[in-house]
Amino acid sequence: MKNKTIIITGASRGIGRELALRCARDGANIVIAAKSADPHPSLPGTIHTVAEEVEAAGGQALPIQVDVRNESQVKGMVQEAADRFGGIDALVNNAGAISLTSLEHTPLKKFDLIHQINTRAVFLCSQAALPWLKKSDNGHILNLSPSINLKEKWLTPYIPYTVTKYSMSLLTLGMAGEFRRYGIAVNALWPRTSIATAAVEKTGGDAIMRRSRKPAIMADAGYEILSTQALAITGQTLLDEDLLRERGVTDFSQYACDPSQADNLFQDLYVD
Repeated sequence: MKNKTIIITGASRGIGRELALRCARDGANIVIAAKSADPHPSLPGTIHTVAEEVEAAGGQALPIQVDVRNESQVKGMVQEAADRFGGIDALVNNAGAISLTSLEHTPLKKFDLIHQINTRAVFLCSQAALPWLKKSDNGHILNLSPSINLKEKWLTPYIPYTVTKYSMSLLTLGMAGEFRRYGIAVNALWPRTSIATAAVEKTGGDAIMRRSRKPAIMADAGYEILSTQALAITGQTLLDEDLLRERGVTDFSQYACDPSQADNLFQDLYVD
């Protein structure tokens, strides 16, 4: 990934931050595109603290405050990234919003919010980055969304959120076909188990966090995808563990937040 330019949305913490640092170790240029420019009272990390970490890891960093719901901000971010580094090689649509409520108990305002941050942002960011990805010799778009599992147990409890995540996967599959002629790979990545992020801690509490894996497993899997020659893998909805096993990883205990819970991990949503 040396000298490759990667835009990662929502990279001020969690999986986005971890992937930024993983690619930075190769000498990549990382565009840290997130809302958090100032310290949050209860959440760690800002675009500036991650930029410092990226450069300490060996990469070049460009922190840009951006709201992925805002068209002009997204287009400005993409242009600034291209101007700074001379092009764009990969876009990781990592920014996301979670709301595990039923249709009956989800206000329309909340549905609009999660739709804008999840589904609509994938459309907007991918469209904005496309002219530059066409010029890359190894263009990638990576979306953090699951395989589309139509079992009722996944559709019933929190269908508003599920619709937004499945829509991201539909966009993945559609863009893979549309962009194939440009040599751009488009894939989706999802964790087999819950990942220890601030969002998971907020929705699941300490009990789920102890049964989760570290964000590093998603970063390692994402790195494997982004460093694969484009079109060698495209149009796939992948699980982190399955992909890493295919790439030769056998020891997954390193990813467990609590080693005593390594055999009792919490299975993530939409995974059977």
